[in-house]
Amino acid sequence: MRKSLLRSLRRAVVPEEAHAPAPATERRCPVTGSGLPGAAPHVAGVPVEEAEDFVRLHHREERPGVDPSARIAAVRAEIDATGTYRHTADELAYGARVAWRNSNRCIGRLYWRSLRVRDRRHVEDAESVARDAVLHLREATNGGHIRPLITVFAPDTPDRPGPRIWNEQLVRYAGYRTGGGAVLGDPRNAGLTELALRLGWPGGPGTPFDVLPLVVEDADRKPRLFDLPSDAVLEVELRHPEDDWYADLRLRWHAVPAIANMCLEIGGVCYPAAPFNGWYMGTEIGARNLADTDRYDLLPRVAQLLGLDTTSDRSLWKDRALVELNRAVLHSFDRAGVTVTDHHTESRRFLTHVDREESRGRGVGADWSWIVPPMSGAATPVFHRTYDSTEWRPAYVQHPDARARAAGVWNG
Repeated sequence: MRKSLLRSLRRAVVPEEAHAPAPATERRCPVTGSGLPGAAPHVAGVPVEEAEDFVRLHHREERPGVDPSARIAAVRAEIDATGTYRHTADELAYGARVAWRNSNRCIGRLYWRSLRVRDRRHVEDAESVARDAVLHLREATNGGHIRPLITVFAPDTPDRPGPRIWNEQLVRYAGYRTGGGAVLGDPRNAGLTELALRLGWPGGPGTPFDVLPLVVEDADRKPRLFDLPSDAVLEVELRHPEDDWYADLRLRWHAVPAIANMCLEIGGVCYPAAPFNGWYMGTEIGARNLADTDRYDLLPRVAQLLGLDTTSDRSLWKDRALVELNRAVLHSFDRAGVTVTDHHTESRRFLTHVDREESRGRGVGADWSWIVPPMSGAATPVFHRTYDSTEWRPAYVQHPDARARAAGVWNG
């Protein structure tokens, strides 16, 4: 029956236009202003000013007292000759870490200096990118003691575009459209799931938590599929600390939140494939992925199992169900020995980060709507503050074409 369902899903793929994302305002990469996935990108040169600004920043913070003039002259000459330049290993590691420090939507930036950088800039073909992505997951998982890690693949250059990973994260769960607007699995990934089926993926076991293959493209601009081996994907079965019925939901979630489709921009150079991860804050799973109405939408089911009155919002059944769902996430990760943090602890740590940065004369940009946790916001100290929303570079940037890829749009 499952095979029959998956065959019908492949035949009934929704037209690509139906998955087109809403217009985005994110800036485009200074090197490639590419359009829809599959189209040959328009390639320009690296802006010299951005390269110089980065070199000065690197010297000021990492090489104080050293005159950057010689390095700037070398970078200018390389850009004049080739349209781009190559970062040193130190510049790459520093740029990746500062991009994390500059991530306005990330509450966990206290640890920015702990980011380990895997320099894989020589890797550009799809098969090798997928193989290294698996190695990234294994190294980051670290037996459950999650390591902050980034793997940086080949950059875009005027001569050749770098590789791209279509999946929003290295580990994503499939969303199978089953008719009538229903989705089995994660609705957020329905478009990418349909593309994978079109490209020959046979589908998973047919559960709400089937791991999608990686979709990777290289210079030929054609997406290719690569299955993730099971030993590279650590998953945590979710159980409630008191209620035995919770096991009947058969919930689980993966341990490593490795963002895969954002561009790492350093000094005007765009690294379009640079998967990076920290570790989960429990509310990312329990208050968003599993609870959002456009994701797994589990609050009504949890409330029913709790015996709550769902006939009126005034009973606060959503709030009570949300708390128990998040308790289950934290309890289960702790029980499995997998790194996770809670929103109260992380809020305090974020303010420690702000104080530390300000003591060094550096401002901290932040997006209030992302920094305040999606649960019990007013009970956390980050709620009662305002933040400067200025965006600084280096940065991790999601371009409109990356959004289209994650939605499964392919112009091929």
